[in-house]
Amino acid sequence: MANLKEIRNRISSIGSTMKITSAMKMVSAAKLKKASDAIVQMRPYSNKLTELLQNLSATLDSDDGGVYTVERDVKKVLIVAITSNRGLCGGFNSAVVKEVMHLAKTKYARKDVSVFSIGKKGNDLLSKEFDIFQFESELFDHLTFENTAPFAQILMEEFEKGSYDQIDLVYNRFKNAATQIMTTEQFLPIVSSDEVSDNSTDYIFEPNKAEIVQGLIPKSLKMQLFKALRDSYAAEHGARMTAMHKATDNATELRDDLLLAYNKARQAAITNEILEIVGGAEALNN
Repeated sequence: MANLKEIRNRISSIGSTMKITSAMKMVSAAKLKKASDAIVQMRPYSNKLTELLQNLSATLDSDDGGVYTVERDVKKVLIVAITSNRGLCGGFNSAVVKEVMHLAKTKYARKDVSVFSIGKKGNDLLSKEFDIFQFESELFDHLTFENTAPFAQILMEEFEKGSYDQIDLVYNRFKNAATQIMTTEQFLPIVSSDEVSDNSTDYIFEPNKAEIVQGLIPKSLKMQLFKALRDSYAAEHGARMTAMHKATDNATELRDDLLLAYNKARQAAITNEILEIVGGAEALNN
């Protein structure tokens, strides 16, 4: 059994770790509240905009939908992998990396796959396996629509030039503090809705449907990327809060076990000292 000094040092070290993990849990909980409120409030608008665009695109001729609806033979693919800049959030980042690897080996096998890496943690791993089209790590410092829109514009321009035939988003979608859903979305080309509702609203278009759709497409794509980043940001703090909660619980359990071991060792040491004193006293009497 380890001596008392070693056990005391371990208890002190674990206590310091508990303070750190507990503080990180509280910080993530505070950030999670703000981030989750933002994505929950944003989803209805983003989903309705996407639904409207898909319904309208489904009724357009191929020439009226613009370049962003053109489906080409897929040879070059760009995957936008959204991870975090910091760790200590469980399997949050590794899940995105694994999904990108899985897509490259299955769906896009024998395709030319490149990665647009958003987040340091994902880039550290993906840069070893893929050609990195671009790396961005400062978006989460000031996550606003205005800061996100230029990157969506870059993706649209690359697709328009024919640099890539398909662009996908891979990220963790926020469900609740304990659950993140791995999501893969096709960013470009835009997929039209297969079924147009029979009771859909009969719109009157001015000046015309094609011009309105082509005006909505850039805004919808920018909103789609912004929503994915918002989702990932909220999911990150949920994952980190859960991971730090588990780490604190594990540290507490380990500390309690060490305290028990420490008390047993101290009791044994005291008992040995008493036995030595009694034995010495008996030796003197004899």
